[in-house]
Amino acid sequence: MANRQLERWQMIERSITKKYRKELWSPFTAAMKRYEMVAPGDCVAVCISGGKDSMLMAKLMQMLQRFSDIPYTCEYLVMDPGYSAPNRQRIEQNAALLNIPVTVFESDIFRVTDGVQGNPCYLCARMRRGHLYAKAREMGCNKIALGHHLNDVIETTVLAMFYGAQLQGMMPKLHSTNFEGMELIRPLYCVREDDIIAWARYNGLEFIRCACRMTEKSSFQDGASKRQEIKALIRELRKTNPDIETNIFNAVHAVTLDTFPAWKSGGLRHSFLECYDEKGVSEED
Repeated sequence: MANRQLERWQMIERSITKKYRKELWSPFTAAMKRYEMVAPGDCVAVCISGGKDSMLMAKLMQMLQRFSDIPYTCEYLVMDPGYSAPNRQRIEQNAALLNIPVTVFESDIFRVTDGVQGNPCYLCARMRRGHLYAKAREMGCNKIALGHHLNDVIETTVLAMFYGAQLQGMMPKLHSTNFEGMELIRPLYCVREDDIIAWARYNGLEFIRCACRMTEKSSFQDGASKRQEIKALIRELRKTNPDIETNIFNAVHAVTLDTFPAWKSGGLRHSFLECYDEKGVSEED
């Protein structure tokens, strides 16, 4: 009876702290604390693309702000890079449904990248981030929050190894190279994608997927991308090893440099030979 007196957004919030507490709220708050993503006085631009991940992130950041003993503020930022009218409307409707006060600003990214030969996704991502940093700084923010989740972390690691010939992870937070004093944080770093999907379905929420105009007008299929290929591979491996995702995630937190013949740090390449004799590297008995 009490539930009927709650607003829809309040029931959605309750699902996060009750039904999905273990899957969403706990790993989110744990990541925020473990990686020290916010500090007193921070103003975070929570960047909303309109998909399930960024919308959940926005709601989590909003809820944490109420309960956190660290005083920080949020601005909920939606950049319209050239969305179709239905997608733009869906984003605004979902923000209103979740009781998230968004600031929408426009850019011409889709128009610019539309003429790029080959795969324009890399350029689009870089331009998006640049626009978001600039707008966030204009609004007085010192951080931007993006909605990458645990599966993005492990998929990026595997992708880099399989197709980039390097062991490279995805950091929970980074200092901006081009915007001095700005940082990027990833609050969903420890949250699994399957749990985000389950939460959205439970609440009957429908978010936009890839809203790229090139995707909409071409024969490009989700399964054609390398990331989708890695998703499928990990899903298959999970059938015989349920801990595969956890193991990959934990592995990037337990890198043993002493066992690697070469590595990069600060953009410089290093070899184990640099300190081979000093360290006395030897075979284990």
